[in-house]
Amino acid sequence: MKKPYTAVLIIPTGIGASIGGYAGDALPVARAISQVCDRLITHPNILNGASLYWNIPNSLYVEGYGLDKFAAGEWGLRPVHSNRVGLLLDQGIEPELMLRHLQTADAARATLGLNITNHVITDAPLNVELRISESGASWGTIGNPDSLLRAAEKLIQTEKAEAIAVVARFPDNIEEEASQNYRYGKGVDPLAGAEAVISHLLVRQFKIPCAHAPALALEPPDPHVSPFAAAEEIGYTFLPCVLVGLSGAPQFILSREISNSLQADIWVDQVDAVIVPENACGSSALLSLSQKKCQIITVTENKTLIQVSAPALGIKSIQVNSYLEAIGILVAHKAGINPHSLVRQ
Repeated sequence: MKKPYTAVLIIPTGIGASIGGYAGDALPVARAISQVCDRLITHPNILNGASLYWNIPNSLYVEGYGLDKFAAGEWGLRPVHSNRVGLLLDQGIEPELMLRHLQTADAARATLGLNITNHVITDAPLNVELRISESGASWGTIGNPDSLLRAAEKLIQTEKAEAIAVVARFPDNIEEEASQNYRYGKGVDPLAGAEAVISHLLVRQFKIPCAHAPALALEPPDPHVSPFAAAEEIGYTFLPCVLVGLSGAPQFILSREISNSLQADIWVDQVDAVIVPENACGSSALLSLSQKKCQIITVTENKTLIQVSAPALGIKSIQVNSYLEAIGILVAHKAGINPHSLVRQ
C-alpha cells in the first residue's frame, strides 16, 4: 500500500499575488489540487474568503507561523474531528459592529453547528496600525499586544478554547488609493500583513490554531469592484470563513515521541510536493521544505511584488506556467512518472 500523497500549497500574504492576493481567489486552486492529492496542507490566506468558504475534507488549515514550524520539523500536525473555537473581540470595535460579529458567531452555531465558546473582549483597544513597506508589501503593528495575549489566555483557561478566532478593529483611514486599487483587483491587500502579525503572535505564544478577521466600517457599494475582491463586499464581517477553517484546523504537536504519537499525525518528512509562486520562494516554510525530499513546483503566472526565485536561492524546482500545469506535475509525481516522459521536445 502506498503512503498518502501530501502536498503543501503556499501563497504568502500581503505581497500582491495575482492569484491568492485577494478575498479567497485562490480557493479554486486549492479545491482543484485537493482532488489529486490525499492531503493538502495550506494556510488561511488561501482558504479564507470572508463570508464565503468551501469545505475541502482533505485539506489542513494551518496558520502561517505554525506552517513555518511544521516545515522546519519542529512541530507536527494532528488532524481533529472538530475544535472548540474561542472568539476574541477587540474592545475598540463599536457596539453595532460588535453586535454584527456576535450574530455571526450565533449563526455559525445555529446554521453550521460549530462549537464556539463564549466570547472574550480585550481589556483595552488593540490599536492596530497599518504599514506598507518600500517593496509595496503590507504589514502592521499592534498597540496593545499584552491585552491580546490576556484575552487569548482567558479563552484557553476559562472557556477551554482549542483554537482562537480574533476580530480586531482595523483603522478606517486606509490610504484611499491603496484601498481602491485592491477593491478593483489590481493592488496589495492593505490588511493582510497586519493580520499575519496578530495570528503569528498568538500561535507562537499558545501553540494552538488561530486566524484573524478584521472589523471594518462598511464601504459604500461600488459597481467597479473586482470579482476577486467581491467576497469582502457581501457581508458585515469577514468572520464566517475563519470560524469554519478553525473548527477543523489540525492541532500542533510539539513532540515526536512514540508514546505520544498517533497514526494520523503528519510531520514534514511526509510531504511529497510544494507549490509556490515563482518569485516568492524566500519564505521560511519554503526554505525549510527545500531541504527535504519533496518536489518544489513554482508557478510563473502567479506574479507578486517579491522577486526571490528558486534558482537565485539555489533551490531545485520544476517551473510551470500555471496551476493547471502544476496539477499535471502533481498527478505524474504521485503516479511515479517522470513528467518529461509526457511531452515531446
